[in-house]
Amino acid sequence: MIKKLFSFFLAAVLFLAVMLAVNTARKSSQQVAVEPAPKLAFDESSAVERLAGAVRIRTISDQNNAQANAAEFLRMHRHLEINFPRLHAALKRETISDFTLLFTWPGTDASAKPLLLMAHMDVVPVDAATEKLWTQPAFSGAKQDGFVWGRGAWDNKSNLMSQFEAIELLLQAGFKPKQTIYLLLGADEEVNGSRGAGGAAALFKRRGMRFNYVLDEGLVVTEGIIPGIAVPAALVGVVQKGYMTAELAVRFAKGGHSSLPPRESVIGVLAEGIAKIEKTPFKAEIGGVPEQMFERLAPEMGFPNRLLMSNLWLFGPMVRAKLMQSDAMRAQLHTTTAPTIFKAGIKDNILPAEAEARINFRIIPGDTSDTVVEALRTKVNDTRIEIKKPAFVFEPTRVSSTSAPGYVAIEKTVRQVFAGAVVAPGLFTARADAGYFDALADNVYLFSPVRVGAADTARFHGVDERISFSNYAEMIRFYHQLLINAAG
Repeated sequence: MIKKLFSFFLAAVLFLAVMLAVNTARKSSQQVAVEPAPKLAFDESSAVERLAGAVRIRTISDQNNAQANAAEFLRMHRHLEINFPRLHAALKRETISDFTLLFTWPGTDASAKPLLLMAHMDVVPVDAATEKLWTQPAFSGAKQDGFVWGRGAWDNKSNLMSQFEAIELLLQAGFKPKQTIYLLLGADEEVNGSRGAGGAAALFKRRGMRFNYVLDEGLVVTEGIIPGIAVPAALVGVVQKGYMTAELAVRFAKGGHSSLPPRESVIGVLAEGIAKIEKTPFKAEIGGVPEQMFERLAPEMGFPNRLLMSNLWLFGPMVRAKLMQSDAMRAQLHTTTAPTIFKAGIKDNILPAEAEARINFRIIPGDTSDTVVEALRTKVNDTRIEIKKPAFVFEPTRVSSTSAPGYVAIEKTVRQVFAGAVVAPGLFTARADAGYFDALADNVYLFSPVRVGAADTARFHGVDERISFSNYAEMIRFYHQLLINAAG
């Protein structure tokens, strides 16, 4: 009898799940249609050449020396001045912390809260060992096979230049925004942004300013990356993971000669501690923003993914186990652990007296830098290993609203420009300068209108970074239409 009741209960649950999935799909199909953005005519080839010119400028930032590559940053400033004369004539320009630029486009309604668009002109360096692997030289800005190639073509000069292209076109058409628009171009985002975005945030705070919303680089328009989604999926970051690099060290009273090694070494003790940390990852859960993302994407999936994602209350453990097999998806579900630096020893026959390591953590909302450090001490359980919290820490940001005007405008614009795309909120697992403005804006969003397929993910900070001509034209159209939707 009990077996029959259990079978009946299971059948009832599955039937309910199917009905919920079908109902969710119906709701999706009933969404209000969005008319495509009006055709925007502009010289795409000239815009591509201006982007290529920006990529050729080696604006590599340095953590410790703000003046490193100063001439290149000044070249970038000049490149913008020459190519966007209307923007420079109509907008006020200020310089913050050496090379970061702030532009102000006054709105017609002084009572309306301003908007802040962000991008950065600095780039990461190219590993000399990989230079020969590039299809085109890393700073060539080559226009080949329908792409602009080079460091910064994706991260982040395409965002920067497309914003400028869009505003130049709007000014040419006589457009005047209702809300004041600020443009912030960072010069040290790749080395934590404390001088540029940090300096700008301090300036805005002194001026008593607050933004309606901030839009910075972040998640992208994915193509073929999310299993079960056939259409482009534009993920808009509504929360940013925290960032911390913990410092670990082991110190013995003395080193010695390698011919008479002790039973334990500083390298062995520290390596064992790191192994313990890696073998006990932080707990993974489907909740918060990732759950919102999956619920929004579920109606666009085929069966059985639609059934599973629409009913995480029932199939959550099964879905979580599957997602944990993917590095990209796993990062959405928990605080990640990444040992990045290990230092010890100076010679092969000398036992070092100390060993140091750095472990980078991207902290999920719900965890904090303090809870991570405490967890490390528990996992290691070895008082010989010193664990120190660094001075530079970014805590996870608060979650921005998906019903606020900013998100609504971004979603509408994506659907107008990227035909057939579905839009969903997402968790940004990296770090962007927008984190400095969490307390200065009603909402902060992290989105780059860049199409990214599975083969493109390795290009981010890697070999063969590039952006297609057609996608770059879409980026210009996106920012052009966004400003009309948001501030028109």
